[in-house]
Amino acid sequence: MWIIWVLVIGVVVWLLFAISRQDRSLKTASPKEILDGRYARGEIDDETYERMKKELE
Repeated sequence: MWIIWVLVIGVVVWLLFAISRQDRSLKTASPKEILDGRYARGEIDDETYERMKKELE
């Protein structure tokens, strides 16, 4: 019976660790990084990219 409790506690600790790691990896992207990503994906053209980049500076 104690083996089951050890497994349950182990799973809970593992889940808490996994959740805390995930929270650290979710950093907020800066506006410049978002703009660069949109340009890289082709969502905006060169002219729009340059205009928006100047507005951010």
